[in-house]
Amino acid sequence: MKKIMVVEDSPAMRGLIASILGQIEDIEVIEAENGYDALRRLPREAVDLIITDINMPDINGLELLSFVRKSPSLAQTPVIIVTTEASEQDRKRAQALGANSYVTKPFKPEQLLAAAQQLLGGAA
Repeated sequence: MKKIMVVEDSPAMRGLIASILGQIEDIEVIEAENGYDALRRLPREAVDLIITDINMPDINGLELLSFVRKSPSLAQTPVIIVTTEASEQDRKRAQALGANSYVTKPFKPEQLLAAAQQLLGGAA
């Protein structure tokens, strides 16, 4: 069973993303309320994929991404950014920090599913 951590400060959006990901077989979704919650839980949770928003209180998604890429135990974990930040500058900044995929809200469920499945090695 593969584990996906969804890091999103909006309970409604976090629930929507978890529901969409539930369509993938053998997936466990772990929900984190914000970047701080994710950083607190990541050392104890072996995750196969992280999906994070950018705009969150305390530790934002880009700061979380930077931490993940600098951590030896997490550096190879794929990260999908799901955000309302649609500018090319934001996308390039996320890619420079090591994001594997960038999905702009609002998005189609199929778009998020395709990105997650690709990064999980084609799990369907």
